[in-house]
Amino acid sequence: MAKDLSDPEGAGAEHRLTLSVVTSAPGFSTAKGCAAVISDLLHGAVPALSRGRVVDMAFLKATARRIDGASARRIDLQFRARVADA
Repeated sequence: MAKDLSDPEGAGAEHRLTLSVVTSAPGFSTAKGCAAVISDLLHGAVPALSRGRVVDMAFLKATARRIDGASARRIDLQFRARVADA
């Protein structure tokens, strides 16, 4: 999802990203470990873009649940990226 955040200084947008960690390992510890690494790498990151620049990357929330009849685990990580068209 993207939302226009343009202002008199220039064009910009807010993007909502969801990354999912899925594992069939028992319990949530493997999925939590992987989700923590992803969160640490992305929170505050300023990745290079082919156009524009990332102004802010923030972690919003995580949701964990059992899937496939409780045989697998899934953690959805939600981030907000604010970009400026520079």
